[in-house]
Amino acid sequence: MHRIGNFIHFRSSLSLSLSLSLCTELEKRYTQKRQIDSLRNTMPSLPSSWFFTTLLLCFFLHVTFAGDPYVFYDWTVSYTSASPLGVKQKVIGINGQFPGPTLNVTTNWNVVVNVKNNLDEPLLLTWNGIQHRKNSWQDGVSGTNCPIPAGWNWTYEFQVKDQIGSFFYFPSLNFQRAAGGYGGIIINNRPVIPVPFGLPDGDITIFLSDWYTRSHKELRKDVEDGIDLGVPDGVLINGLGPYRYDENLVPNGISYRIINVEPGKTYRLRVHNVGISASLNFRIQNHNLLLVETEGSYTVQQNYTNMDIHVGQSYSFLVTMDQNASTDYYIVASPRFVNSSWAGATGVAILHYSNSQGPASGPLPSLLGEDDPSFSINQARSIRWNVSAGAARPNPQGSFKYGDITVTDVYVILNRPPELINGKWRTTLNGISYLPPPTPLKLVQQFNILGVYKIDFPNRLMNRPPKVDTSLINGTYRGFMEIIFQNNDTTVQSYHLDGYAFFVVGMDFGVWTENSRSTYNKWDGVARCTTQVFPGAWTAILVSLDNAGIWNLRAENLNSWYLGQEVYVHVVNPEKDNNENTLPDNAIFCGLLSSLQKDQSHKFQFSVGSPFCSTSIILLFMLFLALLESLFWYVEC
Repeated sequence: MHRIGNFIHFRSSLSLSLSLSLCTELEKRYTQKRQIDSLRNTMPSLPSSWFFTTLLLCFFLHVTFAGDPYVFYDWTVSYTSASPLGVKQKVIGINGQFPGPTLNVTTNWNVVVNVKNNLDEPLLLTWNGIQHRKNSWQDGVSGTNCPIPAGWNWTYEFQVKDQIGSFFYFPSLNFQRAAGGYGGIIINNRPVIPVPFGLPDGDITIFLSDWYTRSHKELRKDVEDGIDLGVPDGVLINGLGPYRYDENLVPNGISYRIINVEPGKTYRLRVHNVGISASLNFRIQNHNLLLVETEGSYTVQQNYTNMDIHVGQSYSFLVTMDQNASTDYYIVASPRFVNSSWAGATGVAILHYSNSQGPASGPLPSLLGEDDPSFSINQARSIRWNVSAGAARPNPQGSFKYGDITVTDVYVILNRPPELINGKWRTTLNGISYLPPPTPLKLVQQFNILGVYKIDFPNRLMNRPPKVDTSLINGTYRGFMEIIFQNNDTTVQSYHLDGYAFFVVGMDFGVWTENSRSTYNKWDGVARCTTQVFPGAWTAILVSLDNAGIWNLRAENLNSWYLGQEVYVHVVNPEKDNNENTLPDNAIFCGLLSSLQKDQSHKFQFSVGSPFCSTSIILLFMLFLALLESLFWYVEC
């Protein structure tokens, strides 16, 4: 389906290119004709009015179709059978693929994805890290969109405005990510902006996920009942189980991923943790990982032998195939900060050189005592922003001097492990477990419905019993917010903010205090959208609230998120913003607005709002034919 999207973009670009070439050719031939007529001392045989009309058409063509390109995708989301760990089970695939297809686009391109829901329950896809500038309608979470009912479709339409980097998408409702439905997003630099490293010889996307053979419905029922999910049945790499590195731990007959490479070449590996709750350490036997980018920010380039990748995080590495290929090499993803009962839950793929002399064998590359959380937190601190590199724009990333901006709002957000609230297991942030209303917050705001939510989320833990509520953070538009996450749980938690990239300025063990600010990195803290918080520790971020909308702040660990560990940040421009996207024409209505919803045909189509979907493509074709006919007529003259 990625090929279809590229083909449609190519077709539009080709038609535009040919039409503009015809314009140029007509201008050249008209000029030549005028010169010949002048030498003959005759009047021009072709009226000037015709030429100027043609130029006007060419100008209109250029203005109409020289904007940011569009790419189009048709996706059907459905269950498909797979046996990643040797046990047949239903997984969520897209167009029959598990993992799903990759969106490969360039900065400022417009993306149109028509999603048909062939599951047996409602669906939303969210685009982890895509900022949806002034367009939270496309965010694909419960606070912004009504779910796509089973058997229905909905067309997402968004622009990857001023972004580059490596991201992924996934289903955001009902624990569905535990069954798959995820895929990669690549946003390339525009040609006019150099990448701060040489062009790699290949680009490879890798998905890591802790995995259970129980269905996502069984898993969410366990979470609702307060039952710990226990040790995963395995860790998948690109939807496949482990290579049989140990006959006692890995049964025979499991398919595993092989990544084929050429000796001496350098590849870009985009690695995503799309799992449920496990932090995973990624490493490749005998190879260094040169970190170059994370979640849309180019980093200071440093070599690592391994990298801890927490739930929801994405990294790009350059890996050079500089070994002698005496054997294949292990690619390993192993859970962090766990006991020996997790030994079998290790993902193993194979790096295969074209001149490899034999299969991989022997023990997996170990962490050499690097299983202490202190190692991991120091590794996280070492990841720095490349302040001299351009990214989506030509100016250096570091030209935004976040350390000089005055903070306008401070939130210290404490989590707690699951606890019973009103007889149900819930998780909380600052003592509040988020309750999704039947009507999405964005629709409530659009139609001025009162009493659905309150903008009173506390900036610190209150001295009161925990409760279930729909309470939002009041974000000051164009303000500069400091958020401190304090992890009172016993496991690593990671937190994600939609609509923004934030600066990770500090993290440490213990309880955050005002004095902790003296340790902040005010110069080259990396900008990203998902950060980890270690147990018994804190992480501080700074974020510029320049993107109006209602944006989801959530735990990426599925069990914590599912039980209520999320909140929305309400950012409203007090002045009328004509550039902010309005309610989409194809919006689905639910909850208090269900009466506005019309039945939807099962035949799905692209959104009529897309420029190349309707009249524009017809106009382009007509102009092309008119110019072609004019050229032929002129040649005959």
